[in-house]
Amino acid sequence: MNFSIMPKIELHCHLDGSVRPETIIDIARSEGISLPSFDQIEIKEELIAPFDCESLDEYLKRFSIPNLVMQSKKNLKRITFELFEDAAEENVKYMEVRFAPLLHTRMGLSVEEIIQSVIEGMKEAEKQFDIKGNIILSCMRTMSVDSAFEVVERGKNFLGKGVVAIDLCASEEEGFCGKFIEPIALAREYGYRVTIHAGETGIGKNVLEAVEWLGAERIGHGVFIKDCAEAYQIVKDKHVVLEMCPTSNVQTKAVKQFSEHPIYDFHRDGIKVTVNTDNRTVSDTTMAKEYGVVSNEFALSTENYKQIYLNSVDAAFADEKTKEKLKKYLLDI
Repeated sequence: MNFSIMPKIELHCHLDGSVRPETIIDIARSEGISLPSFDQIEIKEELIAPFDCESLDEYLKRFSIPNLVMQSKKNLKRITFELFEDAAEENVKYMEVRFAPLLHTRMGLSVEEIIQSVIEGMKEAEKQFDIKGNIILSCMRTMSVDSAFEVVERGKNFLGKGVVAIDLCASEEEGFCGKFIEPIALAREYGYRVTIHAGETGIGKNVLEAVEWLGAERIGHGVFIKDCAEAYQIVKDKHVVLEMCPTSNVQTKAVKQFSEHPIYDFHRDGIKVTVNTDNRTVSDTTMAKEYGVVSNEFALSTENYKQIYLNSVDAAFADEKTKEKLKKYLLDI
């Protein structure tokens, strides 16, 4: 299969992990922002996480440079537009992009201005390319519970206007779900859909708690349900969808190598898996590359591909009209 021309859907992509290196240099030059280097090859080395990362925390250090250039409305709009443009070029038909608004307030932008700018970038791309999108607002687990309430409250007016869901992300500690029960419950009340990063590091029980306590409909990563029977069973029984990101999982040491990734075992056992990039720049990847990796390791058949595509359609936080359109792309395969 030529994955670059296949229709694709991406449900797990971070905006700040997917900024073009040349855009970072361009903005930094024009705004007098200091960078470790203005050479594209050298800046890429700073941005791309190596395969010998020691942990998720080391991987997450790669986000500090993109953040420097994501503090104005104009830049946020541009960076979002370019991400959708890049995805459209490799035939991604629908993409959900997530970001943490509170990381972009450094130069005085309000949370509302930040969200609006990202939506504008996405809408502009939708006009120009054959791609549809939605936005997921991330709350940082490293920040206070009050900060999560702030994101939920300030983002609610954008529901139905580009924002569809709430997420918890950043460094993963055991039992983090207990801290965020109230803000996520409020988010559900307002009409946000719920996806939670969990089970990315060695704590499968976090997935169980994300589903039981937070009402997670999808799980970001979920690799470590393989070591927690209760989490595995609830994901399977409740048809919770896993947003899996193979390259990122090797970099963060969720798995040692691609051949050890549980994605195909999960798929074969009836768990609903999807394939995603996580971070296009930090993981130096595309959707075509991610599918290539899965196909090389596990001899992905056309039927497997179609099933994973349909999992993604069903799990997308999109309206029915969009889903029907996305299903029609399968007729060409």
